[in-house]
Amino acid sequence: MQSVIKYICITCFVLCGLFVQAQNTRDGLNQGPKFTVRGLVVESDTQKPIPDVNIEVNGGGYSATDIHGEFRIEAREGDELTIRHKDFETVFYTIKSSERIRVEVEPNYEEESKLSKFKSISRNQKELFTPLIDSAEVYLKKDAKKSIQFIADALSEASSTKQNSEAYEVLGDIYMYWKQYDLAVSNYRISLQNRSLNEVSLKLAKAYKLNKNYQESLQVYNAINKSSLTNWQLTSLYEGLGDVYLLTKSYNLSIGAYEDGLQVAKKHLITPKITDLNSKLGQAYNAQGETQKAQGFFNKSLKLANSENKKRAVEEQIKVADFQNETNNYSDEIQLRKEALNTISEIESETDDIDNESPLTPQKQNYKIGNAYASQKDYNSAIPYLERSIEEAGNKADLVVQKDATRRLSEVYRDAGQFNKALLAYQDYVELVDKLYSKKEQEISQAARFSKDIVSKQNRISSLESDRQLSESKYQLSIEQAKRQKLIIYSLIGGLILLLIGAFLMFKYIKQQRLANNLLALKSLRSQMNPHFIFNALNSVNSFIASNDERTANKYLTDFSLLMRAVLENSEEDFIPLEKELKLIELYTKLEHFRFKDKFDYTINVDENIIVKDFVIPPMLLQPYIENAVWHGLRYKKTKGMLNISIAQTKPDEIKITITDNGIGREKSKALKTENQQKQNSKGMGNIKKRVSILNEMYKDKVDVLIDDFQAEEDTGTKVVVTLKKD
Repeated sequence: MQSVIKYICITCFVLCGLFVQAQNTRDGLNQGPKFTVRGLVVESDTQKPIPDVNIEVNGGGYSATDIHGEFRIEAREGDELTIRHKDFETVFYTIKSSERIRVEVEPNYEEESKLSKFKSISRNQKELFTPLIDSAEVYLKKDAKKSIQFIADALSEASSTKQNSEAYEVLGDIYMYWKQYDLAVSNYRISLQNRSLNEVSLKLAKAYKLNKNYQESLQVYNAINKSSLTNWQLTSLYEGLGDVYLLTKSYNLSIGAYEDGLQVAKKHLITPKITDLNSKLGQAYNAQGETQKAQGFFNKSLKLANSENKKRAVEEQIKVADFQNETNNYSDEIQLRKEALNTISEIESETDDIDNESPLTPQKQNYKIGNAYASQKDYNSAIPYLERSIEEAGNKADLVVQKDATRRLSEVYRDAGQFNKALLAYQDYVELVDKLYSKKEQEISQAARFSKDIVSKQNRISSLESDRQLSESKYQLSIEQAKRQKLIIYSLIGGLILLLIGAFLMFKYIKQQRLANNLLALKSLRSQMNPHFIFNALNSVNSFIASNDERTANKYLTDFSLLMRAVLENSEEDFIPLEKELKLIELYTKLEHFRFKDKFDYTINVDENIIVKDFVIPPMLLQPYIENAVWHGLRYKKTKGMLNISIAQTKPDEIKITITDNGIGREKSKALKTENQQKQNSKGMGNIKKRVSILNEMYKDKVDVLIDDFQAEEDTGTKVVVTLKKD
């Protein structure tokens, strides 16, 4: 027995331009059971794991690497592993055992040859944990105690929950192989507590099933997220569900689960599972009593199995033969078992891994052929097969089959009328029963000692787990103490932050109050300006009526109503589109010119390049300046004056509105006013200044107003420049 696992060291140099090596076809030697191959794919220079690498096995198995670069896949000895990824050349490797594979790949540079290689995992390259786990897997089927000891040693070297999970998973695998299903369940559960993996969940569900915890098995199967499974895993899940339903005699549910699995297997060409599921559908229909449907599925599974390896083909032949026996179709049963015997002989000459517990033993098949002939009352044909079964069972120390075949031979001699031979055979049978009884006693004693050793090993591992949990508790306690020490510091910092937040909220509140006050002030100022404007307009209407000019008064009143409607619509807004303000100003200037035609003419010029709708302006901002120009400048001019309103763009985000008049000017107008008029004018212009000031405070200097003399003549006139900035 080997003391340490051999690590494979295979270097595969794949050069650009070469054809991909053809897949190796399975031959007669590829008859071993499936096992799990674990692997890791990393970059050769940085050792970084490569996720989402495609892993395939000829025959339908598929997997992919996770974020840690790791993968698992079911395979047999001799299967070819194909590793594909967009960033490196495809790698092929023939599986030799349940080895742990490490794949190191170099970047796919066009100017360099592409290199992919397998590297061995040695103690110098990795920590002790991985070699110990590999050793446990090597001895898993050879020496349970030694394998468990390696797991115990690996757990003492484990440094992460990931490693703990892997160790307990392998420990569960050991117990599964040695049929200690309750211990397998416990260790799979611990593995899942450390790290949740779909593969381990499927193993736990199977362990529950074998331990006859059927409801727990169903719960685990149904709790698995099907969308996260590989195609192989999804097929295995449906197969496992079908097995549990079949054992609980829920035949319809069993058939439904098998059919779901078969659909996935067919879609993704998972050949082995297609064969298995057809066979299990046959078993389910047979258990339900629908033998005709069962026969159809068994025929399919038998045909599919014949296209696989010899061992799988003979296994299916025996299953179908058992079905023919149950349906009393002895002729077909005998034919299938004879064909199976020939194949079993070939397998035995090529390999030596068939033990007495396997159904693929010649003594069992000869016994069943003899029993089938006896059921047909063909005693002469039955006797040679039963004798051959007894002889082969004796050579292989298979007391169970030797006993059953001897008993059946005694019955056949009796039914054939050969009573002396029947008596001799019966005496042999009694001796075999005594031998078997003694052997069973020894096996029970050995099993008790084995179970005792297993429990002792498990208790040691459980103590390691308890020690680990205790260490974690101490670590958590020290963390809690550190947390309490930090809590005071964090509390002080939190208090400071709360003070800062409180100050910020207070500042925000004050700012909001100031904004509310500004809005209230603006509303108040607008409410003061509107009566002044309406009062002046009504005076004009009154003058027309007083002069008995009703038609002119009516026309003026109509235009005035339009103006008043526009003013009232905009009275609640801080800003309105410049386009609206221009229409309002044009209407207002038209009304004033209508009244003072003999005093002034006016022009309104807007630069064609200005996009008027892009700018906004406070409502009724320009009207007071136009009103002042007319009422206090142009009205007192001896000659006919001129009022110009022009809008020009000086910058991309700025325009200037210029209002000029060549009236008597501000100084002369002031001299003509009475003391009461001077106070009113001062109050009106003051309101405008306040509005501009509040708006600039709220909207960051959006409006600027400049008032100056227009010209250096006797009638100096007035020039008002309003600057508007775009948002």
